Formats: sequence, C-alpha cells, structure tokens
Amino acid sequence: MSAASCFLIGLPGSGKSTVGRQLARRIALPFFDSDHVIEQRLGCSIREFFEREGEERFRDIEAKVLEELTAGPASVVSTGGGSVLRAENRANLHQRGSVVYLRSTPEEVFRRLRYDRNRPLLQVADPLQRLRDLYTVRDPLYRETAHFVIETGRPSVAMLVSMIVMQLELAGVVVPGAAPPQH
Repeated sequence: MSAASCFLIGLPGSGKSTVGRQLARRIALPFFDSDHVIEQRLGCSIREFFEREGEERFRDIEAKVLEELTAGPASVVSTGGGSVLRAENRANLHQRGSVVYLRSTPEEVFRRLRYDRNRPLLQVADPLQRLRDLYTVRDPLYRETAHFVIETGRPSVAMLVSMIVMQLELAGVVVPGAAPPQH
C-alpha cells in the first residue's frame, strides 16, 4: 500500500499509540509517537518536565515537534491528547495529512487509565471529572481538525485499524494492494 501521512488525535488513553503502531505496519509507513519524540528531546518524562516547567513550556516544545513530524516524509503519527489546543498544530495536522480522531468517551478512557500514573493531567483527585472537562474542551477541536472520526468503543485494535484503512482507501489516501497486510 502507498499512503500519505496519517495523524491520530484524541483524548489521552484513546489508543492513539497502540492503533498507530499497527496502522503504520499495515500501510507500510514509519510510526512516530510525538510524546516519545518529545521525551527523547527532553531527556526526561513529560510528567517530570510538566511539573518542572509547566504546561505552556511543554506546549511550545510539542508544537515544534509536531511541525517537524507533519512536514517530514509520509508516516503515521500519534499525537499527544492536548496537541489540538494550539491553532498552529490543528492547521499543520489538517493540511499535511489525513487526521483520524479516535473518539472515546471520558468513561471509556477512565476505565483504561485509572491505574496509570504517567499521565500528568490525570494526577488529580477526580480523574474522571478531569477527563470529562478535557473532553468538553477538546472534542470540538478534535472534530475541527479531523478528516475522519472513528468511535473506539468496543472494537479490537485490529478492527480499529481495519476501519481506519477502509476510510483512507475510500478517500483515496491509501492505495490498496501495494503491500499485503502484516500481522
């Protein structure tokens, strides 16, 4: 298969990295997790940087990394949950590739993340309410940025990847048949 870049957006814990890795394998493109790229640059975890430097400074670095990743060769990129907060990021994502919003409800994400201690924005007294608040602010931004909205709900990762590939094929973004699906 040949394809242009595909960028995955959504709430923290919506499956962007897991789905992105398998999607990249399936459409034979390199995979980048913007949060991992940021951590490599920083030399520390995002959580540590967040605590030390604050969210605004983190968003500056995130914008630089997204600028580079979206301008680079075709790839699959999973973005941080808050990447859509800046207009420049939304524009770069939307204009430079196909954007897939992995839409999860705050309740679904909470079930997946309730024991995860590495998510700085969820280290609060009521993480479910925090997810609801994030969803209220970010859902319209995700929808504005996305070319496709995929409901994560109950499907397996493999099913989500197939749903995304089908959407990309229908849109003419992915040309089927150039490479067999890899398992």
